[in-house]
Amino acid sequence: MKTIAVMLASLGLASCVTAAVETAPDPGATPGESGVMLCNADAARSHIGQQATQTIGVAILRESGARTLRWGPPNAAWTMDYRQDRVNVRYDEAMMIAEITCG
Repeated sequence: MKTIAVMLASLGLASCVTAAVETAPDPGATPGESGVMLCNADAARSHIGQQATQTIGVAILRESGARTLRWGPPNAAWTMDYRQDRVNVRYDEAMMIAEITCG
Protein backbone atom coordinates (compact mmCIF):
# COMPACT_ATOMS: atom_id res chain seq x y z
CA MET A 1 0.00 0.00 0.00
CA LYS A 2 2.84 2.40 0.85
CA THR A 3 4.47 1.65 -2.51
CA ILE A 4 1.31 2.62 -4.37
CA ALA A 5 1.01 5.85 -2.39
CA VAL A 6 4.63 6.79 -3.18
CA MET A 7 4.13 6.01 -6.87
CA LEU A 8 0.98 8.14 -7.05
CA ALA A 9 2.69 11.04 -5.27
CA SER A 10 5.64 10.93 -7.66
CA LEU A 11 3.31 11.05 -10.67
CA GLY A 12 1.90 14.36 -9.44
CA LEU A 13 5.39 15.81 -9.10
CA ALA A 14 6.43 14.64 -12.56
CA SER A 15 4.09 17.18 -14.15
CA CYS A 16 6.01 20.02 -12.45
CA VAL A 17 9.32 19.20 -14.14
CA THR A 18 10.53 21.17 -17.15
CA ALA A 19 13.15 19.83 -19.48
CA ALA A 20 16.59 21.39 -19.60
CA VAL A 21 18.85 20.77 -22.54
CA GLU A 22 22.57 21.34 -22.22
CA THR A 23 24.95 21.61 -25.11
CA ALA A 24 28.43 22.92 -25.63
CA PRO A 25 28.44 26.72 -26.02
CA ASP A 26 28.81 28.30 -29.42
CA PRO A 27 32.53 28.90 -30.07
CA GLY A 28 31.64 32.39 -31.29
CA ALA A 29 29.71 33.31 -28.12
CA THR A 30 31.28 35.71 -25.66
CA PRO A 31 31.57 34.60 -22.03
CA GLY A 32 30.63 36.99 -19.24
CA GLU A 33 33.02 38.27 -16.59
CA SER A 34 32.69 35.04 -14.60
CA GLY A 35 33.43 32.88 -17.65
CA VAL A 36 29.77 31.85 -17.94
CA MET A 37 28.26 31.97 -21.42
CA LEU A 38 25.72 34.80 -21.49
CA CYS A 39 22.33 34.42 -23.08
CA ASN A 40 21.21 36.77 -25.87
CA ALA A 41 17.50 36.10 -26.49
CA ASP A 42 17.29 38.70 -29.27
CA ALA A 43 19.47 36.50 -31.47
CA ALA A 44 16.94 33.62 -31.23
CA ARG A 45 13.59 35.44 -31.28
CA SER A 46 13.11 34.66 -34.98
CA HIS A 47 11.85 31.26 -33.77
CA ILE A 48 8.75 32.76 -32.11
CA GLY A 49 5.71 31.35 -33.89
CA GLN A 50 7.48 28.12 -34.87
CA GLN A 51 6.68 24.64 -33.58
CA ALA A 52 8.48 23.79 -30.30
CA THR A 53 10.68 20.81 -31.23
CA GLN A 54 14.00 19.44 -30.10
CA THR A 55 15.61 20.64 -33.35
CA ILE A 56 14.35 24.20 -32.81
CA GLY A 57 15.52 24.01 -29.17
CA VAL A 58 19.04 23.17 -30.29
CA ALA A 59 18.96 26.07 -32.77
CA ILE A 60 17.73 28.46 -30.05
CA LEU A 61 20.56 27.35 -27.75
CA ARG A 62 23.16 27.86 -30.48
CA GLU A 63 21.83 31.24 -31.60
CA SER A 64 21.33 32.64 -28.09
CA GLY A 65 24.76 31.53 -26.87
CA ALA A 66 23.11 30.13 -23.71
CA ARG A 67 24.38 27.03 -21.97
CA THR A 68 20.99 25.63 -20.98
CA LEU A 69 17.44 25.78 -22.31
CA ARG A 70 14.29 25.69 -20.18
CA TRP A 71 11.01 24.81 -21.87
CA GLY A 72 7.89 26.47 -20.46
CA PRO A 73 4.70 24.56 -21.12
CA PRO A 74 1.37 26.41 -21.13
CA ASN A 75 -0.01 27.44 -17.73
CA ALA A 76 3.11 26.17 -15.93
CA ALA A 77 4.70 27.88 -12.95
CA TRP A 78 8.42 28.67 -13.12
CA THR A 79 10.95 29.32 -10.42
CA MET A 80 12.13 32.92 -10.27
CA ASP A 81 15.84 32.12 -10.05
CA TYR A 82 17.85 34.07 -12.62
CA ARG A 83 20.60 32.40 -14.60
CA GLN A 84 22.49 34.48 -17.13
CA ASP A 85 23.46 31.35 -19.06
CA ARG A 86 19.89 30.05 -19.60
CA VAL A 87 17.39 30.71 -22.38
CA ASN A 88 13.69 30.23 -21.56
CA VAL A 89 11.24 29.16 -24.26
CA ARG A 90 7.51 29.33 -23.53
CA TYR A 91 5.07 27.60 -25.86
CA ASP A 92 1.29 27.46 -26.10
CA GLU A 93 -1.25 24.61 -26.19
CA ALA A 94 -0.57 24.11 -29.91
CA MET A 95 3.19 23.69 -29.18
CA MET A 96 3.94 27.00 -30.90
CA ILE A 97 6.74 29.11 -29.39
CA ALA A 98 5.24 32.22 -27.82
CA GLU A 99 8.18 33.80 -25.97
CA ILE A 100 11.97 33.53 -25.78
CA THR A 101 13.76 35.20 -22.86
CA CYS A 102 16.95 34.85 -20.87
CA GLY A 103 17.17 34.05 -17.21
